[in-house]
Amino acid sequence: MSSKIVKIFDTTLRDGEQSPGASLNIEEKIAIAKQLEKLGVDVIEAGFAAASPGDFEAINTIAKTIKNSTIASLSRAVKPDIEKALEAIKPAPRQRLHTFIATSPIHVEKKLKMSYEAVLEAAVDAVKFARNGCEEVEFSAEDATRSDWDYLCKVVESVINAGACVVNLPDTVGYTTPQEYADLIKYIKNNVPNIDKAEISVHCHNDLGMAVANSLSAVLAGADQVECTINGIGERAGNASLEEIVMAIKVRNDIYQVSTNINTKEIYRASRLVSKLTGIDIQRNKAIVGKNAFAHEAGIHQDGVIKEKSTYEIMKPEDVGIDSSSLVLGKHSGKHGLEKRLIELGYQLTKEQIEDIFEKFKVLADKKKEVYDEDLHALVEDKIKFSPSVYEIVSLQVSSGTNITPTATIKLSKNGEIFEDAALGDGPVDAVYKALERITFVKGQLKFYEIKSITESREALGEAIVKVYFSNIDKNILGRGVATDVIEASAKAYLDAINKALMYM
Repeated sequence: MSSKIVKIFDTTLRDGEQSPGASLNIEEKIAIAKQLEKLGVDVIEAGFAAASPGDFEAINTIAKTIKNSTIASLSRAVKPDIEKALEAIKPAPRQRLHTFIATSPIHVEKKLKMSYEAVLEAAVDAVKFARNGCEEVEFSAEDATRSDWDYLCKVVESVINAGACVVNLPDTVGYTTPQEYADLIKYIKNNVPNIDKAEISVHCHNDLGMAVANSLSAVLAGADQVECTINGIGERAGNASLEEIVMAIKVRNDIYQVSTNINTKEIYRASRLVSKLTGIDIQRNKAIVGKNAFAHEAGIHQDGVIKEKSTYEIMKPEDVGIDSSSLVLGKHSGKHGLEKRLIELGYQLTKEQIEDIFEKFKVLADKKKEVYDEDLHALVEDKIKFSPSVYEIVSLQVSSGTNITPTATIKLSKNGEIFEDAALGDGPVDAVYKALERITFVKGQLKFYEIKSITESREALGEAIVKVYFSNIDKNILGRGVATDVIEASAKAYLDAINKALMYM
């Protein structure tokens, strides 16, 4: 194992949240930040402080919460942005100001409409100003891979002289190739006289499907830091995937000869959490964390794995936090058996939470012959909320058929008080949603609706995901719900969105 540590800079909460459809509230961002800290991420880019008051508050709260990772905020190369960012990250024990300006001809001439001299001056001024309030300053040359290399060298040298300790060479539009990117890193290292005074960082997008390959190529060329996101989420086709980069370095250490500070056993937990809270599914065949990543169906493969796992598995599922145990829980399992399994899966729950989950587990076990780990994950994630539940479902009754108008009757509780109402709809789900709106006096516009099974079999848990637009707060809000009954799951999802909307009212 090499003594060189490549730092992992996670931008899930900044670039990742810019994924179409991904929107997180403060509680959800804190939950992800805490998991990133457990994962061992070196730098957490918590957001773009000047983007909105909500972003500022989230960064500031995360800065007060996280102790072991550096907290960064992005800012444009302008003083008001930098001042906001510095204020936001101030409570963090470890702070980084991340400022940027574009350096490619198409950005300088067409977007910024500035001279190259003016861009250089703005970059230097931004770094100097940032250093007055923060010792750790990172500078990014946006669209570096489409920039003139000699001009890029001049910018990098100048910002290092101004006080930048990290220089990032992002492939902003996913344009470069692995060999070209490695050549660029080497060119910078060989032609910037003061490059030894700063770390080289890389940030790759996946527009041509090469973000991970480009990042790893940069590591081979001597990059000191890789910027990435959980599950590879981000703008357009996304960013380089943290889990793929980290596990490639770990599994093929003979090639990369570096290591990271990542606790790989927390990868799967981080992946599931980000997927759940952003509403962005993980494709089944996704490397490292996909449902099929450690699954074997072909008879030859199964035979090989039974005899020797390494025949078809180049890494252990346990290494990324996926438990390969085949322990089966059913309706005859007791609370201690369930609690033991939950601990093995990495959950630390209160007695009250375990009691509640056990009740739901028994109901589920009565409906299913076997309860799988995926079911347990879903039960726990459905119980642990990242925003307060104003209303909770007490009972739900739906009448529907080919010759009758669908009707939903719902009882909700709020602070111990029971509310009940009914509504007609075009279908059972529509009737449920109208009844929920009548009780809560919160009306939304359904923008997205999806129902899917969490595990196989006819009795599988169903997960409903909705995106609802609430005009009175001008926000799209994601809601999720889990139940064996898809109508109940749909009701839980819509009520989850309503409860989140009430936080803004």
